[in-house]
Amino acid sequence: MTAGGTGATMGEKTAPDRRREGEKPMDIHGLQKLTLLDYPGKVACTVFLGGCDFRCPFCHNGELVEGPLPPPELDDQALLAFLRKRRGLLDGVCVTGGEPLLHPELPGLLARIKELGFSLKLDTNGTHPDRLRRLVEQDLVDYVAMDVKNSPARYAGTAGVPGLDLTPIRDSVSYLLSDAVDYEFRTTVVREFHDGESFRTIGEWLAGAKRYFLQSFVDRDTVLRSGLHPWDERTMEGFLALVQPAIPSARLRGQ
Repeated sequence: MTAGGTGATMGEKTAPDRRREGEKPMDIHGLQKLTLLDYPGKVACTVFLGGCDFRCPFCHNGELVEGPLPPPELDDQALLAFLRKRRGLLDGVCVTGGEPLLHPELPGLLARIKELGFSLKLDTNGTHPDRLRRLVEQDLVDYVAMDVKNSPARYAGTAGVPGLDLTPIRDSVSYLLSDAVDYEFRTTVVREFHDGESFRTIGEWLAGAKRYFLQSFVDRDTVLRSGLHPWDERTMEGFLALVQPAIPSARLRGQ
């Protein structure tokens, strides 16, 4: 598979990085070699990890969340070799998925990326607040983007997990709102899952957030469920108006 339209291959591995004693190898399921969008204010690359504990019907990376996973494009040693060659050309690395925090090997990988001088952005669904907190406390993450799927009453259905316990999600939201690390919240807006009541409630939940983005759903072949639709631009602007009284920083992204 090729993530984001580009992909590294094992043939790019020129100088293996030695893992620390006891560290396990880590599979990388996609590499977008250059992005000006994924990491605000940074020239970056995006690393895709496989596996997720959600099954959001509108997920663009369906092949990374439902097993069996496709063969990895490269491993952590090849990734580090790629990054070493990009020092001075890239500012940051965005780590996404799937859900990156599912991987116990993640802290070791992030530490080695930081040693090369890169800033790190982590994308997460917020299901593992303790792991998120440890990464921040260890100075292994500089920016966190958390997906807020919907209002609490509609969260389980939007995330594709019946009976979902929202306690970890609420804990992650509260932790980021404490300004422990630079962050943003974001919601992918889908006509079948979101309406005005969704955003009135989300606005109250995320009140005072530093950054909150509403981004319109875009259909792709890799989406988990077919037949989903975006809202029109006027409706998106209406949703934005509903959250801005509580979150003045809220913006539309990609409109």
